[in-house]
Amino acid sequence: MNIYIGSLPHQTTEQELQDLFTPFGKVASIAMMTDPMTGKNRGFAFVDMVVQMEAESAIKQLNNKPFKGRELVVNLARPKEDRRGAQRRR
Repeated sequence: MNIYIGSLPHQTTEQELQDLFTPFGKVASIAMMTDPMTGKNRGFAFVDMVVQMEAESAIKQLNNKPFKGRELVVNLARPKEDRRGAQRRR
């Protein structure tokens, strides 16, 4: 189950997210979003957990939790939209 984590401090590491989510269950992968130009953390990430019940527990318990001076936003990740046919608004 893919989980969105927002409002992350920019200095957050993958290991810190691993440590944050592991108490709830097995973490399959972590994807930290970085700026392609600077390589700096963009303040959000995705954590994929193996067991749905564990992921739901993590979401419930970590959403709005203080983390390194910020309040986390943790919820179910929405599927990525298909943007190939989208037209730009003017």
